[in-house]
Amino acid sequence: MERILFTGGQVVDGSGAEPAPAEVLIEGERIAAVGRIRSADARRVDCTGLLVAPGFLDGHSHSDLQVLEGRPEKLRQGVTTEVVGNCGFSAYPTGAHAPEVREFANGILCGDGAWGWASAAGYLAAVETRACTGPGVLSLVGHGTLRISQVGLRQGPLAARDVEAMAAVLDDALASGAAGFSTGLMYAPGSSAPPEELEALCRVVARRGKVYATHIRGYFGDVLNAIDEQLELARRTGCKLQISHLQVVGRGNWPLQARALEKIERARGEGIDVAFDCYPYTAGSTVLTQILPQRALEGGAERLLERLRDPAGRARIARETVERLVWDWRDILISALGSGERPEAVGRSIADLAAETDRPPIETALDLLEAEHGAVNMISFNQSEENLRRTLAHPLSTIISDGFYVKGRPHPRLAGTFPRFLGTFVREQKLMPIGEAVRKITRAPADRFGASGIGRIEPGAFADITVFDAATIGSPADYQQPELPPTGIHAVFQRGRQVM
Repeated sequence: MERILFTGGQVVDGSGAEPAPAEVLIEGERIAAVGRIRSADARRVDCTGLLVAPGFLDGHSHSDLQVLEGRPEKLRQGVTTEVVGNCGFSAYPTGAHAPEVREFANGILCGDGAWGWASAAGYLAAVETRACTGPGVLSLVGHGTLRISQVGLRQGPLAARDVEAMAAVLDDALASGAAGFSTGLMYAPGSSAPPEELEALCRVVARRGKVYATHIRGYFGDVLNAIDEQLELARRTGCKLQISHLQVVGRGNWPLQARALEKIERARGEGIDVAFDCYPYTAGSTVLTQILPQRALEGGAERLLERLRDPAGRARIARETVERLVWDWRDILISALGSGERPEAVGRSIADLAAETDRPPIETALDLLEAEHGAVNMISFNQSEENLRRTLAHPLSTIISDGFYVKGRPHPRLAGTFPRFLGTFVREQKLMPIGEAVRKITRAPADRFGASGIGRIEPGAFADITVFDAATIGSPADYQQPELPPTGIHAVFQRGRQVM
């Protein structure tokens, strides 16, 4: 059993306490001692001038497939555990509808080929036995995937027997090690699911003592109603509610953020177990089909193409999209095209592309979707800096990447979330003390997801450790060069093994 002693640094243990001089001794996969360790027969890691922290935990990512590939982006940031299966997208269960599941999820999971697992047990076994080095994985069951596995791409209310079948599969997944359940209520088919369906599934989550994480039905002018719906679900079922990537989108809607936070605080005070997460960027990223009325996706990509090729159907989709659009077309950038063709379009705004072709922006967007069979990703500038700082600093928030891979130019959060948070917002803007910042990316999300033994520097905990320089940590990644690696991360250990 290898013994390693971290010496000369200051320990920031994940509890929220400020850094303090201490040594950390690990033996095998566990932390053996913390404090003043007089002598130890161990390999020494000199941490002079550095902070020794728990490995960071990304509480919301979409790396469901890439965690099996040994991709380096998260380890480079100091992330030793990530939560996948968010926003209703997971790599299991596929049921009898594996092709439909892949069609639904490929835009977020960046999948190729015949991926998919029949059960949580199968997926978690694949993660456990992977040949590569990568972060540990906590997996949520995605509602969209679960629904499609039972009934395909059908929208609208389901028969009671179908909901019961979904609940049984969810229960088995949670019993097999899944960390919770997620919904994506702005994405078809989840967008068409009635509250009764969600309540039946959340009762399973509550019974198993797991987490329910939700991409709510709207982050625009309807954000308050969308939050109310989820708070009522938690109130009725007793489930632990995590509101995903809380923000208010659209300049005219920004004042609603204060009221949204008040709702969450009030509910917490009433005994509802609710919290939220956020990423340290004003822009988000998703699939371009998100701007469409989601009923246009009924039946999948081929049916969408039929509607776009029909003049009347296309006109209706265009009109409804423009009526509900909260962004300026200059604020929507193309980040990836499924075909890989037209690389010159990647990184440019819809407004810019429209001006080049002398077509209305909505027609340019629909042209892209038609040409790419719906497989287009976007980056959208969503929220104000003031609102962002308020959510990052809020005591109920944890910090996430919401990162996902694309066949093009990803959002810089995939490569830089945690160093950016610690560098830009903590060191430079002094938004909070470093001890509280580390708590938000270690112990707080670990406790939220019931992950005992990680997210803390204490005897008996797993030896997941990130050593970083608080004076230099940061991310140069931006929207034009989003894959630049971060600075200031000196070493990353997972279960006692140095992995970065």
